[in-house]
Amino acid sequence: MLPDALLAFLHYLSIFGLVGALTAEAVVLRPGMTPSILARLMRYDAVYFLMAILTLGTGVGRLLMSPKGLAFYMTNPWFHAKIGLFVLIALLSIKPTLTFFRWKKQARRLPDFVPLPAELAKTRRWVMLEAHLLIFLPLCAALMARGIGMG
Repeated sequence: MLPDALLAFLHYLSIFGLVGALTAEAVVLRPGMTPSILARLMRYDAVYFLMAILTLGTGVGRLLMSPKGLAFYMTNPWFHAKIGLFVLIALLSIKPTLTFFRWKKQARRLPDFVPLPAELAKTRRWVMLEAHLLIFLPLCAALMARGIGMG
């Protein structure tokens, strides 16, 4: 039971880190951005990526080591909804990340570069979409853990 509890702890910790990094991105994606804030945004996105990988890794660990057994999850519709939602959010995060890489490249050439307000707003909408979808992951997890919808 201790390994399962420690994996759960690490899973939750990585989720909190993921939410914190995504929130930080949303906060700084506003008009009035400066080159230093842009550099910070790049770090937030790197942390977001790392936390997503840790969340996925600890989730897989929990899946494989769960006292409930693999069969519980493989037949659970909410497990599949949760994984599908996680993948959707990951796919949605590609667009902002590619935009951030482009901005970083421009900032290397032009040290005073900051994105235009319209581009900031467009990118922030993508990040906010991720954040709003992220809210449904704990619902899927709660329904999944309780076996709701299973035979």
